[in-house]
Amino acid sequence: MHTPPFVTRSLGLASALIVSFAPTHARAQAQTGILSLSVTNTTLKNQVKPTGELKTQIDSLDVLIASASKYGRTSELRRLFAQSNALLQKRPWTPEAEFASSVVVRSDRLIVDPSRPWTVRLEQSFSPTIALERPLTARVALRQRDAANPRAPLALVKELGSFDGVPRDLRDSPFAINADLQHVPDGSYVVTVEMSDSARTLGTANLGIVVRNGLDASMKRLEAAAAKAPEPLRSDLLFPIDRMRTVNASRVALGTFNAARDFAAAESLLKSVAAGKNPWVGRTGDLKRHYRLEAADEIMPYRLYIPTAYAAKKPLPLIIALHGLGATEDSFFEAYGGTLPKLAEQRGYIVAAPLGYRVDGGYGVALGGGNDPAAVRARTLSEQDVMNVLAAVRTQYAVDSTRIYLVGHSMGAIGTWAIAAKTPTLWSALGVYSGFGVASTAKAIGGIPQFVVHGDADPTVPVGGSRVMVAALKNVGANVQYIEVAGGNHTNVVEPNFAAMFDFFDRLPRRSNR
Repeated sequence: MHTPPFVTRSLGLASALIVSFAPTHARAQAQTGILSLSVTNTTLKNQVKPTGELKTQIDSLDVLIASASKYGRTSELRRLFAQSNALLQKRPWTPEAEFASSVVVRSDRLIVDPSRPWTVRLEQSFSPTIALERPLTARVALRQRDAANPRAPLALVKELGSFDGVPRDLRDSPFAINADLQHVPDGSYVVTVEMSDSARTLGTANLGIVVRNGLDASMKRLEAAAAKAPEPLRSDLLFPIDRMRTVNASRVALGTFNAARDFAAAESLLKSVAAGKNPWVGRTGDLKRHYRLEAADEIMPYRLYIPTAYAAKKPLPLIIALHGLGATEDSFFEAYGGTLPKLAEQRGYIVAAPLGYRVDGGYGVALGGGNDPAAVRARTLSEQDVMNVLAAVRTQYAVDSTRIYLVGHSMGAIGTWAIAAKTPTLWSALGVYSGFGVASTAKAIGGIPQFVVHGDADPTVPVGGSRVMVAALKNVGANVQYIEVAGGNHTNVVEPNFAAMFDFFDRLPRRSNR
């Protein structure tokens, strides 16, 4: 993983970064973390390798980024990263482009029951330098992506109106718009707001939302059933409600929550719970479970794969899989070609993937934020979530305690090396993809066999991070299989090497773990 460019290293992403805008006045949608913005910018610089005048411009911006970071000026950081990214992508950074980057659309509810009144607001994440001398107008529409072709232009669903009198300073005076969503069917949509000043188009800002008819009634049913259900079924029932409120409170991004899927899954549990049955008993395959993380007072999701050959009388090996920055507990199940659960089925392994509290939690590693209390809390809860999921799976399933493995990609790889150093007796082996470690921990984890993969053309987490760690491990006599992929980037080295990782794990002698 990586620390911002103004620190020293570079952070990793599991696949694609989740990008959203930052809230200013009302806290209704989670902002893209500065760490994620930094990683995106660092990766672009490593890919473009700017020279000449472009390098001079980027270097000047890096100085400003370092200063803004030092003094915690996050709104200024957002402007500087937007400018740097535009230049690196050869997009003109005009006053209009800067204004468009500053405008955000926000709402108190991102999962919406269309039968209720709904309001959005135009705000700004930073103050642009553009001279606005004419009245501003906002044209608002509801649009939808083509699921079969996500790159296609957004299709118009409904015009929501054209509004005059928009303030020029939306940081000081957010502009509220009442939007009529009645009769809009269930689904994911994008609210688009095109800004103009009568003489020119200034840009478009978007807000993703989910429309769910009958949402309030569904919440009442789930809460009533949960009141009578034991744990962990209570958490399974309440998760979509809890996560919806967390999204609306701007603590997590909407893109990390599949509202339609999770509400439907909770509703499907109602009959079993009403009959006093545990619907998970005897089930195998791909499962989504939940538990309450008491220290955070939030319900956490985790993804499970239970092989069809599972029987409670025969303990199976277990892999704990840690996703990269910006990804979720679904990453190892839905990315990388879906190969990991397929191999787990073939090889007879249980796989459990925690969220790690937040998509940028860091699993206990200080990847950004230093000693800021909020950052310390997040990474502490991230590591605690991993260990809680491990404990939950060992409680609910027959796990071979001599064959428990910790695997991660990118931020998850960094977390794998860090968590293993704190709990070395737990793990039978490690699988580390595109990460970096702290060489001074090599002695603590030298007794754990390790399978390490890195591409030598990784633009996000330079290969040197693995080279240094592998050298330190070999220096203490560790059993390390290191695969360095010539020309490999940050992600394309992962899936092709999963089978070799299972081979490595299967060859190892049993280890007496606690």
